Amino acid sequence: MSKLTIDEQVAILMRGTDFGDDQTQEHMQRELRERLIESKKTGKPLRVYAGFDPTATYLTLGHTVPMRKLRQFQELGHEVTFLVGTFTGLIGDASDKTSARPQQTPEQVAEHARTYKEQAFRILDPAKTAVRENGTWLSKLTFADVIGLAANFTVQQFLSRENFSLRYEKGDAIWLHEFFYALMQGYDAVAMETDVQVGGTEQLFNLLAGRKLQEAFGQRPQVCVTMPILVGTDGAMRMSKSTGNHIGITDTPEDKYGKTMSIPDSAMRNWFELVTRWTPEQIDKLLNAVERGELHPMEAKKKLAWEIVSIFDGDEAADGAAAHFERVHQERKLPQDLPILTLDGPTNVVDIIHLAGFASSKSEARRLVQQGAVKLEDARVDNIEMEIEVQTGGKILQVGKRRFARLVSR
Repeated sequence: MSKLTIDEQVAILMRGTDFGDDQTQEHMQRELRERLIESKKTGKPLRVYAGFDPTATYLTLGHTVPMRKLRQFQELGHEVTFLVGTFTGLIGDASDKTSARPQQTPEQVAEHARTYKEQAFRILDPAKTAVRENGTWLSKLTFADVIGLAANFTVQQFLSRENFSLRYEKGDAIWLHEFFYALMQGYDAVAMETDVQVGGTEQLFNLLAGRKLQEAFGQRPQVCVTMPILVGTDGAMRMSKSTGNHIGITDTPEDKYGKTMSIPDSAMRNWFELVTRWTPEQIDKLLNAVERGELHPMEAKKKLAWEIVSIFDGDEAADGAAAHFERVHQERKLPQDLPILTLDGPTNVVDIIHLAGFASSKSEARRLVQQGAVKLEDARVDNIEMEIEVQTGGKILQVGKRRFARLVSR
């Protein structure tokens, strides 16, 4: 267990949290302190978890915000579970949505979840992390069990949630299965008998549902620790895979760096505070320098981009990504390590994009063309039926701002 005092532990674990109101924060901080005192007396670590639904094959920077809080609990000697929502992922969390999420098939969820464990260990200590799937217990609930869970809540409680109330006022559909999500997440806390659950501020209702169900099952209600939302690269909406304003932690160092450089100045404090290793004092010093005109916002973002790449890929990769950005985006030169793609005669542009690995599917490649994100020899390609033929010398294909390939003939 940690040698830090209880006050020092509370300060670390509550740093950066956001509960939406002071009363809830004071209540959760008091309960957390009580749990930490008991843990120190008994020598029994707290059981802490956060859940992540596999809606794609990769985690984003936004996911790392609660994961970094889990890491703090680990470093203080507590038991941490990285919970993969193999069952809740079938339903889809509507917490931050103004419309229903598309439902996934079990096959899609399984495929998306396959790489989550490896990615989680980029933040969490693998020797101190339990990885579990909530399909283990949720899939075994009977219809009578679900009715029993639902009996603990009213429709009015769900309609009081901002996202549901807005849809109700507009006359938009609110599907019954969306209500079940909070019940399922709440039951996760019961099944694991957790002491603390970490999540985003938009999930506070679900975390509190866990407290209510634990009480109904005769358990002590968990402490809720909620973190602010990381805005996406657009600087406005929450970072999300569905809106495309995200950075995946498995993205290349060059993509991580370049996407970070694209965020608006207004998003810098949010990113500085949630995805760096910097202290509050270091963050204030940097942003104050920007405000006084002593440091250009671009230079501040370069520091941020380097820091993010360094966290996930190391200092050497961060140096390389910075040099790549300077060469390609500031000096307008082609990358030094330009990949070469050999074509056997005329080839459809969509097939080329897919073969080059610039799109995970041909449908995504078609969207990139239709969105105007593809150039051939610096001329925009807007026809998905275009056939590209290379004679001599090769041609340069550009997809987005950061991906290039030299096309040559066999």
